[in-house]
Amino acid sequence: MPFDVSLLTIEITLSVLGLTILVLGLIVPPNAKRGLGAITTIGLLGTLAVAVALWDMQGSLFDGMFIVDQYATFFKIICLTGALLVTMGCTKYVENMGANGEYYSILVFSILGMCVMASAGDFLTLYVGLELMTLAFIVLVALNKRDAKSAEAGIKYIILAAISAAALLYGLSLVYGLTGTIMIAEIAQLVVAGSLSPLLIFGLVLLIAGLGFKVSAVPFHMWSPDVYEGAPTPVTAFLAVGSKAASFAIVIRLFVAGFIGTAGTWVMAIAILAAITMVVGNLLAIPQTNIKRMLAYSSISQAGYMLVGLVALTEAGVKGIMFYAFLYVFATLGAFVVVATVYNKVKSDEIADYAGLARRAPLLAAVLTISMLSMAGIPPLAGFVGKFYLFTTIVGDYFWLALLGLIISMISVYYYLRVCLVMYRDEPKDNAPIEYSGSVTVVLLATLVTTIVLGVYPGPISEVVNTAAASFFIH
Repeated sequence: MPFDVSLLTIEITLSVLGLTILVLGLIVPPNAKRGLGAITTIGLLGTLAVAVALWDMQGSLFDGMFIVDQYATFFKIICLTGALLVTMGCTKYVENMGANGEYYSILVFSILGMCVMASAGDFLTLYVGLELMTLAFIVLVALNKRDAKSAEAGIKYIILAAISAAALLYGLSLVYGLTGTIMIAEIAQLVVAGSLSPLLIFGLVLLIAGLGFKVSAVPFHMWSPDVYEGAPTPVTAFLAVGSKAASFAIVIRLFVAGFIGTAGTWVMAIAILAAITMVVGNLLAIPQTNIKRMLAYSSISQAGYMLVGLVALTEAGVKGIMFYAFLYVFATLGAFVVVATVYNKVKSDEIADYAGLARRAPLLAAVLTISMLSMAGIPPLAGFVGKFYLFTTIVGDYFWLALLGLIISMISVYYYLRVCLVMYRDEPKDNAPIEYSGSVTVVLLATLVTTIVLGVYPGPISEVVNTAAASFFIH
């Protein structure tokens, strides 16, 4: 079969964009580096347009090591959309940080890693993509040299990322040693329930631990609150959406495509993991006074909801995860762009400092309110539809898990609404309006409208997700 280089169009485009920004960051004078944000925005917009245009492209390279299908393209579109919104919404924050060239180039390389992960058909491609993304995030988390918390977060992230990588590698090595292949599709044919060995079960446990770290599932979540709080807000925002979406892309590819024959061994473990993650994430979010830490625990609970779709082990379950991952981008980034914009003015991430935000910046308060209500699952917003899709896939076989998810969602309303209460009820310390750029306004309106429209009229996106999920089961 001839080598079709067009299957690598998105990855090649991102590589060229990342190298171009890196070189420009080195050669242009400091006062001209503000333009790198605009170049990155245009580059990401172009790459996103290319990804959408290549929606129908399907094929594979290197004997199935790199797979291009609508499932992979959908996750690439999610990551590119998230990166585009972060870049447009946090330009001022990055300028104040004073590391434009490094930030934008490494951000693009992290997206490249995510795209490689989404197309991984074997362990090597999976690991190369995962490490490219992780190493890029380690640098980004510690990028703010003026902030000791940023350096501390970077150290914590690199240590825990190394431990999770070791667990993942050991697990992959055991599976390879027992099956003789690193191809995920071949493993599905070789590994069946009757041939399970204790070593293979141990390998699966290590894979769950390694990937559980990437999606912030309890008890592998300890890094999230400290890293989210210490990292620059644009990095936290992209870590919350891009990293999680790409990680779920390989979790589904590995477990639903590779280990479907042994589902009886691990599916209950995933169900318990989902339940603990939902409960712990939501309960620990309640006492938080720092909004970034609160969103970190919220992100942990959202990972629990998405794991529910994995328990279903059906096309509907995969569709539920993909739909939730898509809507999660807009609600989460809407909240983080507000956090970054408020921080530029008040230099604080404490929830108490959001007092009177509705008077100082009505649009910021409105976007944060809609984002919070969507994440809480309040109808008719997108978060409600996403949870509806996820929970209905397991009602028949795991009613207790669906019921637990509904109860814990209702409990989460408390800490989400507490932020809204502070913004609309409390008196501001400073009545001066909070100003922001036109690009921030565009991002705020985009996230606001999308979160509402996806809740009221999810049909078109639901059809797209149906097509993408179906392409996954063709292999």
